[in-house]
Amino acid sequence: MNLSQELKQRREQLGITQEYLAELAGVGLRTIKAFESGKANPRLETLNKLAEVLGMELVWTIIKINP
Repeated sequence: MNLSQELKQRREQLGITQEYLAELAGVGLRTIKAFESGKANPRLETLNKLAEVLGMELVWTIIKINP
């Protein structure tokens, strides 16, 4: 499952509409709709806002690849 699917699933589990999530996170409804449908890649700041509202935490891992 990718990130957009994870966030959408969490939103649905909490019973939050896209409209209400947009309001709570302070982002545009079009941004959420586009992201959940896989048509957009929001900025890291936007992802953090969505995750925070949904009670999630984004964790980034840097993997070193040896040539």
